[in-house]
Amino acid sequence: MHIHPKITPIYQSSVFKFEDLNELELYFGEAGSRYMYSRYANPNSDELAEAISRLEKGAGAVATGSGMAAIFAAILCYCQAGDQVLCAQDIYGGSSSLLNQELGRLGISVGYVPFDDLSRDLTPYLQPRTRLLLCETISNPLLRVVGLRGAAEACRAHGLKLVVDNTFATPVLTRPFDHGADLVVHSVTKYLAGHSDVTAGVAVARAPEDAARLRQVGSLFGLTLSPMESWLAVRGLKTLRLRVQAHCHNAQAIAEFLSRHPAVQQVHYPGLPNHPQHLLAADQGGTLFGGMLSCRLADEAEVVNRFMRRTRRFPFAPSLAGVDSSLSYPLGTSHRALTPEQQAEVGITSGLVRLSVGIEPVEELLADLQQALDS
Repeated sequence: MHIHPKITPIYQSSVFKFEDLNELELYFGEAGSRYMYSRYANPNSDELAEAISRLEKGAGAVATGSGMAAIFAAILCYCQAGDQVLCAQDIYGGSSSLLNQELGRLGISVGYVPFDDLSRDLTPYLQPRTRLLLCETISNPLLRVVGLRGAAEACRAHGLKLVVDNTFATPVLTRPFDHGADLVVHSVTKYLAGHSDVTAGVAVARAPEDAARLRQVGSLFGLTLSPMESWLAVRGLKTLRLRVQAHCHNAQAIAEFLSRHPAVQQVHYPGLPNHPQHLLAADQGGTLFGGMLSCRLADEAEVVNRFMRRTRRFPFAPSLAGVDSSLSYPLGTSHRALTPEQQAEVGITSGLVRLSVGIEPVEELLADLQQALDS
């Protein structure tokens, strides 16, 4: 009896059997035609990597255990001991910690580039062995939008690779390869899986040789994603376009509401006409501007605490991009490892709150924010 499931089954196996030595030789001779050990490859992790590679229009990808693992794989794709990585100054705090604390132990140094210089001349920040620039399409948590074409041109001028974290934008808004990027990473945990029940990452390459290197790094460092997590992420990926449209619609309405509320001093959202990169965001993302925003309340901890206690639809949960809304506090979570001077330099104040806007009925979200802020 031949079974043809519509949905790929979960291959919950760490190892696969061979019939004989001939089949073993076929495994080594025909890459991708058979499986041996799930650290090397698994049908479920391959399905996820291939699906995201198609969305990004890449040449291949590796699915990893987290977004941090994907960034690690991306850096090792291009760097070795003695090399330097350039990084956007307001990069996600976890990425900064990886670069500062761990890669230095491997002999890879890091230099930081202010946001305004990412798409300009990188010469002041270069060292003889600078290899790549790492930035985010839309930054976390201040929602600054990087001009990817300018960044790619600045990298090409010095022979650097451009690595773009596209987690906030997703390929629904922006495909960095269309703008000259060399490698794209995602925290699949966020929008791609979408339901706050998966921890995963992916690194996607534009060039086939980089894709092969990513798979090698994933296998040898043990970064490859497990079958169950891969299956869940593939399931979530199937509704990505619908979910992202709903996230964006709700976030736009909430950003406009917050910008009018007297308790809110500032709103960071690319969909607002007064956002410094609004036109750039429209060029790179069309009519959609993402489901993330941040707002600044009074710079008093108790004001933020009262808001957190009053809201019912935005629980304090330091992650993002699930179908259910949540909020986070960058000063106390993602950016707490920075010095007060560094926090001030990148705009992380005590009144800054980041909202991950879900896909609930928007009128319910607006009513909740109204009563929480009015308090």
